[in-house]
Amino acid sequence: MARLATGIWVSAYLARLSQEGIYAHIVMRGDETAGAIAVKLATMNGKASFYTRATGPDGKALWHALSEDAPEEEVDDAIRRRRRIDPDLWVVEVEDPRGRHLLDAPGLEE
Repeated sequence: MARLATGIWVSAYLARLSQEGIYAHIVMRGDETAGAIAVKLATMNGKASFYTRATGPDGKALWHALSEDAPEEEVDDAIRRRRRIDPDLWVVEVEDPRGRHLLDAPGLEE
């Protein structure tokens, strides 16, 4: 099964978040077609979580938390390190005090 181009997926994700009244923006753009995606969830209290997309044993995309409810500076450092290794990485920052990221919402699968 063909994967959706990363730039299209990110645009759809931002639109879905906006529909729910959740603010998000692109921090760093990666490869438009096949770049990996990292999502930073800032809960506006000095804490943040960091998610990346992986492939599950069934071949479907799933989101893996690399860091949850950690100091925001630590999450930012982890993202910078990941970006140095993978310059094609997209970074999307979601800002929601309620901790909503919608990564597990129906319709956001590839």
